[in-house]
Amino acid sequence: MAPDSDLPDRTRSRLIAGFAIAWVAFWLLMVMVGMQEALREGGHDLWRPLVAEGSSMLAASVVVVVQWRLAPRLDPLLSQPMRWFARVLVWTPLVALLFVGASYGLRHGVYGLAGLRYRHEPWGQVLVYESLKFAIFYTLFTAVHFGLRSYAAWSIERVRAQRHAALSRQAQLLQLTQQLHPHFLFNALNTVSSLIHTHPDLADSLLTRLATLLRAATDMGQRPQQSLADEVALLQSYAAIMCERFSDRVRVRFEIADAARDCRVPTLGLQPLLENCFHHVVEPRRAPTEIVVRARRDGARLCIEVVDDGGVLADPPVFGVGLGNLQRRLEALHGEQARLSLAPCAGGGVSAQLELPCVC
Repeated sequence: MAPDSDLPDRTRSRLIAGFAIAWVAFWLLMVMVGMQEALREGGHDLWRPLVAEGSSMLAASVVVVVQWRLAPRLDPLLSQPMRWFARVLVWTPLVALLFVGASYGLRHGVYGLAGLRYRHEPWGQVLVYESLKFAIFYTLFTAVHFGLRSYAAWSIERVRAQRHAALSRQAQLLQLTQQLHPHFLFNALNTVSSLIHTHPDLADSLLTRLATLLRAATDMGQRPQQSLADEVALLQSYAAIMCERFSDRVRVRFEIADAARDCRVPTLGLQPLLENCFHHVVEPRRAPTEIVVRARRDGARLCIEVVDDGGVLADPPVFGVGLGNLQRRLEALHGEQARLSLAPCAGGGVSAQLELPCVC
């Protein structure tokens, strides 16, 4: 298949239109030159150079169309220019003879219809002169043709590479969004199990919240992003389970600006930030811990912060599995426009900061 047949419609149309304009402009120039020469030599029948150049244009156009139709079979050789040109130019002598015969045949026919005789040099001289002139033209056109087909092939490969990269990002994102930390599930189930007999209503409530989280994790492949409002609802379900597990040792507070609620974030993307606080601060610590989840909109940016008052940041900061997963998801979704960082708080504790474009 010709590479230009796989080109986007806009690119293919631009190629065809550009070549057609250049082709018509070239032959208009040839006709004008022929008319100028006729006037300089004292001739007044300007239709004669028009017939001469017009017949050459028609014959050459047939050659161009035939070569364009046959060239696709040589597209595998575009990476080997010498072989491509050799395969095309080997037919130059035969094509030159056909061109001379067709163009001069048209001229004799037009003159005959006008009741005139078309006079020219002896056929031997005509064949040599016109064949050499055509060979130069044919070689130049072949070079242009090679350039166009090479550009078309390059455009196809670029489009394919872009599609492949997009599919790779989608596959990577699908894989990353389906990872929910196993130890959270085990701990949550243990928490629910411990409450079934003593506090059945609370166990039922927590089980409902856990089901909501599991449903969101299952649906992430179909919905890798959601509004911050929906994400916060899931985060509150997670916080309720963990706060029940650690009883009076932790307090979680949410400060979400209304202007930020419609911004889209990775589904279950904030859960690793909060999970880090429970795993690295609340669990090993006996003193009460306060965790604050903040979100605000700064122009076209969404700024999210999860702060605890008892964490100690390693030097240099190291991302674990959860944060590393989140960082790769952000890269797949937003590239360099998203940023995830950890910083120590002035009064103690750790701040996890997430910045990304606010897309509603």
